[in-house]
Amino acid sequence: MPRPVSVGVIGCGTISTIYLQNCLQFPDLRVVACADLLPERAQAQAQRFGIRAISVDELLADPAIELVINLTVPQAHALVAQAALAAGKAVYNEKPLALTREEGRQLLALARERGLVIGCAPDTFLGAGLQTCRALIDAGAIGEPVAALAVMQGHGPESWHPSPHFYYQPGAGPLFDMGPYYLTALISMLGPIRQVAGMGRISFAERVITSQPHHGERIRVETPTHIAATLAFATGPIATLVMSFDIWHDQHARLEIYGSEGTLQLPDPNTFGGPVRLFRPGRGWQELPVTRAHSENSRGIGVLDLAQSWRRGRVPRASGELAFHVLDVMHAILESAQQDRHLALDSSVERPPLLPEDWVGTRAILG
Repeated sequence: MPRPVSVGVIGCGTISTIYLQNCLQFPDLRVVACADLLPERAQAQAQRFGIRAISVDELLADPAIELVINLTVPQAHALVAQAALAAGKAVYNEKPLALTREEGRQLLALARERGLVIGCAPDTFLGAGLQTCRALIDAGAIGEPVAALAVMQGHGPESWHPSPHFYYQPGAGPLFDMGPYYLTALISMLGPIRQVAGMGRISFAERVITSQPHHGERIRVETPTHIAATLAFATGPIATLVMSFDIWHDQHARLEIYGSEGTLQLPDPNTFGGPVRLFRPGRGWQELPVTRAHSENSRGIGVLDLAQSWRRGRVPRASGELAFHVLDVMHAILESAQQDRHLALDSSVERPPLLPEDWVGTRAILG
């Protein structure tokens, strides 16, 4: 019988529910415990999902736990991941990998030093919609990719999120919060980014929360909330990226890739399903079938792929190296805006391979 990877979750906020729900269904994972700085949150999730609630220190000290899913706030990602690696455990971080490049480099170095593996969200690019798009691009459906457009515009999370304060601190904002979905999707399709040019601004110095339980509280904005950037890919394409919390409404497609023989309209990269639309001269727009698995909310399949890859000595698709390249790109965009010049990237990464067509996460395939 295959031996599942034993998993502990640190951070029991809102996002932990979907991770626990999905990871508990994967035979190759065995989620055994959860922890949070607020014990009552861990206890609530433990009771709901039938696992143990323990302290963070107890979870890190438990030799039976091999892999930590780190769902803490972004400011704690590096600290918790470092502690888990130091304790001899593999790590899967929520995005971003860390707040700074130096923190990210330290995590990758520590993982290599300890013979461990580190991965990072988002794993939406492993979902049915974007995997279908990747297969189409690889098959030449749009010819040679020449350009791309990635747009995420809204008016911020203070109208719906129960605790939106951190979205307006350094290390968050629309670029660090939503940018990883779009950048990871683009890099998985087109390869690494070699150069960026960015502009950004804080359009509103203060935000008023209209959601509960903090209705009426004011948030001081400390990071750019409207960012526009040009991205040059090492393989040739040039992309336009717009990330904004300052726009009431738009009608743009979320993500498009333009090729020498057509246009591919990709699904929202913060989701796992379709639609997938293809335009080719003489044929017009056509909605294509989504041919891969996991079109529902499948957060956690990146954890599963990491566990399987680790057991087999392969690099996980949602790897720390991919997440570091995304982190490097985001910092370079903000630095380019501050310095008013183009910036070359020091990091690079290989495109993660397609998942096998018959890969289904709910079937145990570890050997």
